[in-house]
Formats: sequence, structure tokens, C-alpha cells
Amino acid sequence: MQTPSMAASSTTFYYPIPKSFLLSSPPRHKRNPNLISCSTKPICSPPSPSPPPLQTTTNHRSQKQNLRLPTFEDSFLLYQFSSSSNEDPGFFNRIPEQFDGEPRELVLPSVEDNKGLAISSNMWWADLKAAVGQRINVEGIVSSVSVIVRDRRLVIPHVSVKDLRYIDWGELKRKGFKGVVFDKDNTLTAPYSLAIWPPLRPSIERCKAVFGHDIAVFSNSAGLTEYDHDDSKAKALEAEIGIRVLRHRVKKPAGTAEEVEKHFGCTSSELIMVGDRPFTDIVYGNRNGFLTVLTEPLSRAEEPFIVRQVRRLELALLKRWLRKGLKPVDHSLVSDVTQFIKVPSDL
Repeated sequence: MQTPSMAASSTTFYYPIPKSFLLSSPPRHKRNPNLISCSTKPICSPPSPSPPPLQTTTNHRSQKQNLRLPTFEDSFLLYQFSSSSNEDPGFFNRIPEQFDGEPRELVLPSVEDNKGLAISSNMWWADLKAAVGQRINVEGIVSSVSVIVRDRRLVIPHVSVKDLRYIDWGELKRKGFKGVVFDKDNTLTAPYSLAIWPPLRPSIERCKAVFGHDIAVFSNSAGLTEYDHDDSKAKALEAEIGIRVLRHRVKKPAGTAEEVEKHFGCTSSELIMVGDRPFTDIVYGNRNGFLTVLTEPLSRAEEPFIVRQVRRLELALLKRWLRKGLKPVDHSLVSDVTQFIKVPSDL
């Protein structure tokens, strides 16, 4: 029989373990919000551990080593923000390797590869410059200010029609005109398209029958050296529509008619300039002595927002000056332009 003292000494007490000890996960270090990490793979070997008093210095070094230099992929993203993909499909074909979603280590070129790197950089810069140039026509802005201040008559076309179907090509030929120069976007094709606008095909074929090979496209996209530096767009357009695309270095409305006259073998006063923009196509044509024909845009849906707003301003100014009785510049071969307008038979 156990005594009370023996029972007390053999009693066992159980203390429950707190749940926080059983369920808690291993402690995590807080991530430094100022740390920039662009890749899961380290570009350089990690820094060696440093004593606690130099923790701040270590963080700064870690930040510098996690930063990576700009790569070709970065340039591609910048290009995407500055231009739409359908403006330069050839740009995608120059990407050296496909993106697979995995981080890549930075590989610096050797001295022997410097020449190839320079060529690639020049191609990228030309594409980026072209993309910005398509949206910002500096020459056009300067010319527009000059026209508004000095000679507004340059904006007034000799002939205004809805589209090419309303032009009597035969009558123009009988009056002594020897060739036709077309703008591309929204005159022959939809913006950024290679195909002729379907309703215009009969009129284009009629123009070819009347003027033969003496027709050409003079555009601020295809054929412009700044935008089409390798002639790929000009060649693609020529293959699609069967019309010669003139190569030139200066954007309309700036520049002279020297390249155009050289192609046709006649003076610009014997040529017809057809386009949809008063402050580019018409100003260029009137300034250089062409007979100018203004058409309405074929489609505004594909145009960038800024282009649509500029177009609205151009047309508002043109209508205002026409209401005030402003007349176009005189042309040596034309006194009555109404004879060049017809009602299309297919309407």
C-alpha cells in the first residue's frame, strides 16, 4: 500500500504543446522591396557574405548584380510600344531566336563579333526610327505651318472626287497629261494593306489602259527610304498591284518633283497627283506644278487615333477656306476641271 507521500511523488503532469509551434512554417526573410530582379538565373556569381555591420553595403551590391543589361528582347518590347506589328512584319523575321519564356543569361559579344553587332544595331535603329517617323511627320508639320501662314491656296485641289471611279482618265489623256501619280494608303488601298480596294479595280484597270506604264505610286510608306530602307514594302506592293512604286528620300509635302520627273521623262505640269490628304498630297502636288486630285479616304477604321484627329482638322480648314472663296493655284493645261469628273456606271 502506497503512502500519500509516495502517491504524490509518482504523479505525472502533462503540458499541451501550443498549436503555434506545431503549425508554424519556417521563418522567412522579408524581401527587400528595393531589390530589382529580372531573372531567376544569376548573371554573375552571388556576392560573398559580409559581416553584419556592412549589411547596407551588401544590399546595394546585390541590387547592382541583379540588374541586367538591355538585351534584344528589351528593344523588341520598345518597338512594340512605338509601332504596330502590321507596319513592319519583316522586323519579326530578324529576331535571332524565339522567345520560350525562360530567362536567358547575358552573353557579351567577342571582339570578332563587333562588326555583326553594329550591323544588327543599325537595322534595329532604322526600324525604330521608321516606326516613329510613320506617326510624326516633322516635314509635314513645318510645311503645314508655312502653308497656313503664307499661301493657303496650296491646300486647295484642282479636282475633288469621292474616289477614283469618278475620274475620267480618257479626258485627262486628251488634254495632254502624260502620267498619273497615286498616293497609296486610303487612295488605292486601305491603310497598311497591299491589296487595291475592291470597288476601285475597274477604274485602276481603265487608268492602266489609258496611260499604259506611265502610272506610279508615290507614298510616305512604301518606297520611302526612311521607312522602307530595304525596299521590301515597295517590292511587295508592286507584286500585288502591278504598279511601279517610286523610291524617294524625302516625305511629302517636302521635296521636289525631280525623282518623279526623271521616272516619267516629262515635266510635273504634265502629270496628275492623286491623294487623300490636303496638307501632304495636295500641297506637294500644287507646290511642284501637278494637276491635283483629292479623294475621300477609303477607310478610317484602320487609321491610328492621332491620324484621324489630324485629318479632321485638315478637312475643317479646307472647308472653311473654300467657303471663303479660296481658289487653287493656276494650271497651264486646265481651265475647266469639271470635264474630268464623271458619274461611275457601276453605282
